[in-house]
Amino acid sequence: MRDATIIHSARLIDAGRETLDAWVLLADGVVLERGTGTSWERLVGGDDGTRVVDATGGVLTPGFIDLHGHGGGGASFDDGPDAVRTALATHRAHGTTRSVISLVSTPVDRLVENLAIVARLADEDPTVLGAHLEGPFLSPDNRGAHDPAALTTPTASDVERLVTAGRGRLVQITIAPELPGALEAIRAFRRAGVVVAIGHTVSDFAGAAEAFAAGATLLTHAFNAMPGIHHRSPGPIVAAMSEPSVVLELIADGVHVDPAVLALAFAGAPGRIALVTDAMAAAGFGDGAYELGGLAVSVDRGVARLTDSGVIAGSTLTQDAALSTVVTAGVPLADGVRALTETPARVVGRPELGSLGVGAVADAVLFRDGLDVSEVWIGGASLG
Repeated sequence: MRDATIIHSARLIDAGRETLDAWVLLADGVVLERGTGTSWERLVGGDDGTRVVDATGGVLTPGFIDLHGHGGGGASFDDGPDAVRTALATHRAHGTTRSVISLVSTPVDRLVENLAIVARLADEDPTVLGAHLEGPFLSPDNRGAHDPAALTTPTASDVERLVTAGRGRLVQITIAPELPGALEAIRAFRRAGVVVAIGHTVSDFAGAAEAFAAGATLLTHAFNAMPGIHHRSPGPIVAAMSEPSVVLELIADGVHVDPAVLALAFAGAPGRIALVTDAMAAAGFGDGAYELGGLAVSVDRGVARLTDSGVIAGSTLTQDAALSTVVTAGVPLADGVRALTETPARVVGRPELGSLGVGAVADAVLFRDGLDVSEVWIGGASLG
């Protein structure tokens, strides 16, 4: 075999299960075979170019999928193709092998331009799954770090313009369901094949439930920029937990959501948690002064906040760190890995990703010394 890799003697975490002494064969961009024990040895003979990786003591998982991130490595996804490539390189080194490019709220005319850029990138680079518009159809009363001047209510013409600009690469959008025209927009985006999330909202339980009935299937960074859970007013989080079709995003950096609440969310919505970074440019780059969607951001000790108000402005998280956070919080490793792989793949309708089953795309992450990333493969090719 040429350009093939056998990874053996691993603790394999995949599809919510753990398999000891496992091996996988990555070849031709897919998982060609897998098994346990020494049965992999029959596949190696002569000088066929197959690379053999001894993963004894290590953990092997599918590559991670980030549904929601804004940048990294000092670069923001809103700043053009080179900035996107720089940011993706940072996250790939931490195990994220496929990414949805999240764009912050800007006027619709600018979003149309940015969507066209992401669509071209997705055509060229299969690790770019498409675009996520986090706005501009958000509540001005729960806008977080979004520029209030960019926020607006959805119209049929804006929906059509954004779908057209995306050329099939607009994979998801976040909408506050209480806005005028929001339910009609949710239905229109769903007819166009776009995943709709609710977020940056002041909606109550009933309003969120109505949005889910209209076709929304995702909750953007659960617990953040939305009403919390109250025993007489359960709000959108409980509405999402109550609807089996809805997946909840979580930012597991220990800042956005307390670790005890992270564990509570995993218990309340088993198999329906997607760990996202919501990372801005400082991820993997360091403290300092940055900009997010035209707003000044200060990063101090890894926490990003708007300079003028102190509001949290995204994170500096990578997905390997998110996994460590939830495992430390008491979430089983298999559940944490599923929230980085199988579940986000399901959200975007890509069952060939987020798995190390036979026939799946050969994206993989090998951890050694606990949960430290040792090596990453994308389409069977090692990042080195």
